[in-house]
Amino acid sequence: MKTKFIYSTSIFLLLGISCVFFLNFKKKETEKKPNILFCIADDATWKHLSAYGSKWVNTPAFDRIANEGLLFQNAYTPNAKCGPSRAIVLTGRNTWQLEEAGNHLAFFPQKFKTYPEALAENGYQVGFTGKGWAPGTALNADGTKRELLVKPYNKIKKETPTKGINAVDYVANFRSFLKEKKSDTPFCFWYGGHEPHRFYEYGTGVSIGKKKLSQIDSVFSYWPQSDIVKNDMLDYAFELEYFDQQLGGILKVLEENGELENTIIVVTSDNGMPFPRAKGQSYEHSNHMPLAIMWKNGIKNPGRIIEDYVSFIDIAPTFIDVSGVDSKSLKMQPIQGKSLVPYFNSDKTKLTPTKENYVLLGQERHDAGRPKTVGYPIRGIVKDGFLYLKNYENDRWPAGNPETGYTNTDGSPTKTEILNLNRSGENHEFWKLNFGKHPKEELYQITIDEECMNNLADDKKFQKIKKDLRKLLESNLKKQGDPRMFGKGAIFDSYPPNNGANLYEKYMNGEKVNTGWINASDFEKKDFKIKDK
Repeated sequence: MKTKFIYSTSIFLLLGISCVFFLNFKKKETEKKPNILFCIADDATWKHLSAYGSKWVNTPAFDRIANEGLLFQNAYTPNAKCGPSRAIVLTGRNTWQLEEAGNHLAFFPQKFKTYPEALAENGYQVGFTGKGWAPGTALNADGTKRELLVKPYNKIKKETPTKGINAVDYVANFRSFLKEKKSDTPFCFWYGGHEPHRFYEYGTGVSIGKKKLSQIDSVFSYWPQSDIVKNDMLDYAFELEYFDQQLGGILKVLEENGELENTIIVVTSDNGMPFPRAKGQSYEHSNHMPLAIMWKNGIKNPGRIIEDYVSFIDIAPTFIDVSGVDSKSLKMQPIQGKSLVPYFNSDKTKLTPTKENYVLLGQERHDAGRPKTVGYPIRGIVKDGFLYLKNYENDRWPAGNPETGYTNTDGSPTKTEILNLNRSGENHEFWKLNFGKHPKEELYQITIDEECMNNLADDKKFQKIKKDLRKLLESNLKKQGDPRMFGKGAIFDSYPPNNGANLYEKYMNGEKVNTGWINASDFEKKDFKIKDK
């Protein structure tokens, strides 16, 4: 009897030890650092991805990320232009905290380390394909080129459906990156699609994409309701779908390599669509971004739609959080954003208290083209369904000077249509909405006025809301050290651009200037005058 007891006890002890060993082994497995995949389209407005309800753009890969992860209903970039928006993602800091990098066409300051650089120094294999931080110049202290995303993978090319679509084979280059990666090393990769950035081949949405003008269920009311504009929109849709197709290919590669479950995947865009009054401005269709996040091993209760306001400054701290790297090891400048990981571990759609639920916006210099290469400074805040904007130099042209072709609006059939209608005298209203000067303050109730057409800034009923938003905005900007809050806003105009300096003066003096992103017909006469005030 005693022998049996000893034998049974031994068995139980062995089983116990085995269980502890097994649990510890499983714990180590689950503690494996996650891979990080950041996917960013170039110039896409949030509502045009089908997960948000679009009927004329089909984005099944993005929709999958949203359905199997989280879809963010109110994500914003603080600055709706490629260079500064991407700098915000890379550093977790706002435009006014980035010195030169707060401008477009900038020299990236050496003092700001990016999250890919920091993770590369802390055990991650890091790379990117397509468009990284651009346009601009980043240099090391010795004057050599600095890769803010560590290592490019752009050598593999492919035939594309149109000449406007970039020839980089994003999927093949990602596969090449994974082949180089050591099996036990986590990766951090950036897929930067060049699409749907212009230029487009006019009519290819219909001729190649097999789309129909009748699919366009609505045209924004600040554009002409014409077939020219609808064709332009379908060409944009065709390129946005191309971005999504490459995303689908990348997801397939992850599955083939057994990496999908342990990879956090973030998909978004850098700024609004490359059309008038969207990209480069600070309206709802400029700064409101698509955002979906999937992480099979890390998100509980997937399929939720997150309603809180979140900002691009939150992306870098989220990646750092999931990486488990100690913040002291990063040697980055202080991050302004907050990690989104609490949403991963929740079953809720809202976590942020109402008092703290807002995002800040702002811009300085975008494309050159104004006298003395000055920018168009704006600060703004989105809270409780309202968008408040303060235009600090509203005597300047927000879309760029007419004489130099409104350089802050990409050339397009839609832009040409609006300019021609104004020049012919047929319609001045579209020109005023897209290229005219702005008042000092703007206030829009975006829950019912998404297109920002009804400025409530002077409406007596909304003075308290405007005052409260302005006070909250400026108190935050002061805490964050915005030079504009301390009478030093001119510093942003003093930073030299890496391209286009004195473009206005050179053009007005008859010199040839590089304005390849706008059309020759965009330039107004040098004695341009407003026809209808």
